[in-house]
Amino acid sequence: MKKCEVLVVGAGPVGTTCASRLAAMGLDVMIIEAEATSTHDLRATTIHASTLEMLDEIDAAQPLIDIGLKAPVYQMRDRRTGEKLLFDLGELADFTRFPFRLQCEQYNMARLLSERLDALPNVDLRFNCRFISAHETGDGVIATLEQGDETIEVEARFVVGADGSRSAVRKQIGTGFDGFTYEEKFVSMSTTFPINEVITDLSYVNYISDPEEWLVLLKVPSVWRVLVPADGNLSDEDLISDANRDAVFRRIVGHGDVETTHRTIYRVHQRVAQEFVKGRMIIIGDAAHLNNPLGGFGMNSGIHDGWNLANKLWQILRKDAGREALDLFERQRQAVTRSVIQAQTIENMENMGRAEGEILEAKRAKMRAVHADPDARRAFLMRQSLFASLEQEKEIT
Repeated sequence: MKKCEVLVVGAGPVGTTCASRLAAMGLDVMIIEAEATSTHDLRATTIHASTLEMLDEIDAAQPLIDIGLKAPVYQMRDRRTGEKLLFDLGELADFTRFPFRLQCEQYNMARLLSERLDALPNVDLRFNCRFISAHETGDGVIATLEQGDETIEVEARFVVGADGSRSAVRKQIGTGFDGFTYEEKFVSMSTTFPINEVITDLSYVNYISDPEEWLVLLKVPSVWRVLVPADGNLSDEDLISDANRDAVFRRIVGHGDVETTHRTIYRVHQRVAQEFVKGRMIIIGDAAHLNNPLGGFGMNSGIHDGWNLANKLWQILRKDAGREALDLFERQRQAVTRSVIQAQTIENMENMGRAEGEILEAKRAKMRAVHADPDARRAFLMRQSLFASLEQEKEIT
């Protein structure tokens, strides 16, 4: 039987960061991934300053900065009037070494970290390896895995589920996944077309509100990414069709003659698991909570889960801390997820969504007031870069 101290299920950015932190602290780790390689997923593109601080501790920040785009300024603008508010993370230069958002496709992080993990003597990295089930023993967990045609049993002290929204580990734990799904579908398209040459005053990150069709424009090194809402009753085929692509870009750049490199439809959820910890099995990232993508909180908050958890597991496995370490993880990350991550992403969605008349003007007035007040603006930047959530986490004992 294979043995390890921590079995991490899922080799996306959340799982690989958690495993990297565990390995850097000298723990024996097995990390498995059901896919054949690190998934080429474009969904998350923003790495916040608070996350870069963590990645820097495992020497992963600079390699990503070298291939990404620094976005110190991002804008919130009104699609109809063109009014825009610029928020400059450079104002946090006295607080962080990384006063910017890094625009870098998430698969770059997963690929970098998985390659490094594969070279470490205290890590067993396995692709094409699927978590099937697990049961607890007195002082550990026996997990059953499937790799090709082979069934493998692994004895671990703890199992960490970083295996996404359809998490097999969450299903094994048996916890509820409460929340709701937005009626709208989200349409994501990527293009090499130089949108910034048509809309010449864009930042790398742009949240564009509109009562009829809000819009997000994000630049990553290879492409512009476009995110728009769509009627949830329409078929995916219609929404990724050439006709809809042309209609979307006609509204953005004035014509539909735009080639795309990728088109994706996805449903967006706001959900939080009732329990992140059950015995010796723990879930993090999308396995534990889902939120809409406005603000770039999903991947980043998942990495923060894994970082917190890695520290707690090290305390248990190397410093003989008791069960209370995991209880503290549960309290901290549940509280932050519900009161900050969920609340802020819902507010971000409401600020972008449909509103008319007095309601719309009230939203605009609120953001103008935040932007005009240095203290309020700094607090807003601290929330949006997730430093505020980490400060709250520290206060929970």
